[in-house]
Amino acid sequence: MMWRGERAALGLLREKVEDGAQYVWFHAASLGEFEQGRPLMEQLRRDHPEYKILLTFFSPSGYEVRKNYEGADIICYLPLDTVRNARRFLRAIRPVMAFFIKYEFWYNYLHILSHRNVPVYSVSSIFRPGQIFFRWYGRQYGRVLKCFTHFFVQNETSRQLLHDELGIDNVTVSGDTRFDRVLQICSAAKQLPLVEAFKKDYKVFVAGSSWPPDEDIFIRYFNEHRDWRLVIAPHVIDEDHLQQIVSKLDRKVVRYTQATEQEAAEAECLIIDCFGLLSSIYRYGEVAYVGGGFGVGIHNVLEAAVWSVPVIFGPNNERFQEAQGLLAGGGGFQIDDYASFCQLMDRFDQDAAYRKAAGGKAGAYVSQNAGATDTILQNVEF
Repeated sequence: MMWRGERAALGLLREKVEDGAQYVWFHAASLGEFEQGRPLMEQLRRDHPEYKILLTFFSPSGYEVRKNYEGADIICYLPLDTVRNARRFLRAIRPVMAFFIKYEFWYNYLHILSHRNVPVYSVSSIFRPGQIFFRWYGRQYGRVLKCFTHFFVQNETSRQLLHDELGIDNVTVSGDTRFDRVLQICSAAKQLPLVEAFKKDYKVFVAGSSWPPDEDIFIRYFNEHRDWRLVIAPHVIDEDHLQQIVSKLDRKVVRYTQATEQEAAEAECLIIDCFGLLSSIYRYGEVAYVGGGFGVGIHNVLEAAVWSVPVIFGPNNERFQEAQGLLAGGGGFQIDDYASFCQLMDRFDQDAAYRKAAGGKAGAYVSQNAGATDTILQNVEF
């Protein structure tokens, strides 16, 4: 699918690019990077309607979900990074500037953009000592970073690395646009009558983007603590996984897409068997759990934290700056096994003041770190 999309991209551009229009190009690897770039695209469209927006993806998981996004004028895959592809692509679009989001460093595209004096910005980027740019054998590749007009990085460590290791000083510590994005989502969140019927006056635990190792822990706890209601929004919603979850539960279960409000009100566990609702569902919880921390890494903790609820996650969180920030600020909590989860949940259950204070710290962490979008656009020359 991606291969066909790449082949079709140049034809799509020839068909849709308007003569005389000025295009600003945003490139996102996948859906997560798109969400980081979205506040910039939407603010740019509001403040500078004279520009049109081209949005490209590398991954099908981003393109297929957002190929109908109304905030961009043209959406397509980015053809593979060869000299020929880059020349043809840039000749077709002739962007007036380009934004590459987070980890996107396309060697040929960037060198040709630089040669043509097109301003190129790296936004919400983050750098660590172990990356190839800072290894002795990767210094040659590190030259690609010289092609950027300016870096808008997430933290001071990134700025210092670019300065000390590569002599790059065109850097601003702007933070992460994801904070702005979750605040946008929060302000536009959907009312979900079925979830409201399920919650009633109960305490609710919302588990988002969960995997089986996460579910083995929290389901065991809530099978024994029946005064809480449980919402599970698994990361994978195929039928096998949903049936696996149901088999572990010793509670009355309904699935979101199959339940009436009356059935939800009588249930003790609600399984979200569709996409697109999780960011709005966190608002109904007293405590949130974000999955992935017993696997490759945790998912989006900010979507939960913005609702001012304490956020629990597994141990694989060291590479995730926002999780580290929540831990340091007292709004996030790491659990390592069932025993540590029980200890933490027992305290949240028995001490409402502690639970609410932790939630307040989570919400404050998000609001205090917002503003990257304004910082970036105020420092871009239009």
